[in-house]
Amino acid sequence: PGSPVTSAPPALQPLNTADRITVMDILRGAALFGILLMNIEAFTGPLDLSFTGVDPHWHGIDYLADALVYVLVQGKFFLLFSLLFGAGFAVMAQRAQGAGRDFTPIYLRRSVALLLIGACHALLVWSGDILLVYALLSFLLLGTRRWPVSMLPAMGALVYAFAVGLSLLFALLVWAAARGGSPLDSAGSMRAAQEVIEAQRLAYGQGSWAQANVQRLADLRHMVGGILITGPEIFGMFLIGAWFARSGALADPARFASLYARLRWIAMPAGVVLMLASAAWHPYLAPGEFTVRTGLSYAMAAVASLLMALGYLGWIVQARHALGWLAAPGRMALTHYLLQSLLCTWLFFGYGLGFFEQLPRAWQLVFAVALFALQVGISHLWLARFRYGPMEWLWRAMTYLRWPPLRRTQQTP
Repeated sequence: PGSPVTSAPPALQPLNTADRITVMDILRGAALFGILLMNIEAFTGPLDLSFTGVDPHWHGIDYLADALVYVLVQGKFFLLFSLLFGAGFAVMAQRAQGAGRDFTPIYLRRSVALLLIGACHALLVWSGDILLVYALLSFLLLGTRRWPVSMLPAMGALVYAFAVGLSLLFALLVWAAARGGSPLDSAGSMRAAQEVIEAQRLAYGQGSWAQANVQRLADLRHMVGGILITGPEIFGMFLIGAWFARSGALADPARFASLYARLRWIAMPAGVVLMLASAAWHPYLAPGEFTVRTGLSYAMAAVASLLMALGYLGWIVQARHALGWLAAPGRMALTHYLLQSLLCTWLFFGYGLGFFEQLPRAWQLVFAVALFALQVGISHLWLARFRYGPMEWLWRAMTYLRWPPLRRTQQTP
């Protein structure tokens, strides 16, 4: 029988369950867990004391826990999440082309909606938000929509290398200044960083919600200034993720078995070795410290994190059948990311239960594992009754300008 004739191309709508690339949901669930393991330190104490390497004030098992997170987790799953964001963009663009619809207005609404959600999160809940940066950088993705598929990984690596190059350039400038007899003194910047840390300690550990919001605004200005380094890393991963989607590597992993094998057995070990070398050489990146060692150490860690993020991708894809239970939290990643912030700020901040700076480092990881296990259970229960997570549903409504059906029907597979 012939194909039915339609008078207009089908409308572009949110993905149904049957249309989803399940491995992307599994990867997103794994990345969500890794991000929680990284962020828990910033929930339980000053934000600017987190993500600084292996903090020497920890001892024993707490020092070991901090070191494990720095080497195996910090920065790796954040990059994996960025890769998946770029992949999601490419999937949306492909569906728009297949439906014969104009993708630009839909995508712009999606980015503006994420910008609003991220701004509310950063200013009212937790200043460690990454959604705002994602939303700002997402507008640039539109210009890459028609790039050849083969061009994407090289451009992604080049953009990512820009951030690494800035760190190396800074290290070179510090070295040149010292050789010229005018060494740069980072004592002033370290004092300023310590003042910020004390302000965060006071606002988040002891202040009211309104006082914390004032500090969150100050933190946001600092975060926007850091986009010069984090922006190229994120956008580079966006482009690499777009290649994984457009090439079919995520939809049909079996066809790319050799690629995933190289990620598992070459990229991952190389990344681990480089990360261990960086941590052993300069384990602690003190806030505000600017030296040749910090610049080189950051550059090494950035390259190692990229390799390890791709290595984790390869291993998770390999184990996707055993990790299917991660798909449910992955489908609700936005909801759970925001829920983690709401719950943790309520537990640890002064305007909540007030356990700020009271949880040992090893117990932070135990807490994160327990919280994520709870989120996995909630995800399976929720998705048995509903099509989307609450925030995913709202984001879709803002994107498509209509309320998508939330409850499942008996006809829904």
